[in-house]
Amino acid sequence: MGVPKKHKTRSGRDQRRSHHALKAVTFAKCQNCGGPTQPHHACPNCGHYKGRKV
Repeated sequence: MGVPKKHKTRSGRDQRRSHHALKAVTFAKCQNCGGPTQPHHACPNCGHYKGRKV
């Protein structure tokens, strides 16, 4: 197993972790009932997806 020879600085550690943040959830409007739904998901209110009942 390799062991680091040099100490990793705080800035180097934080730059590596800069992509670890969670992204905000996006919402779209349902074509059938107008309620909020996630893109590429069936509507939780009415159960429609791309204009048809699933």
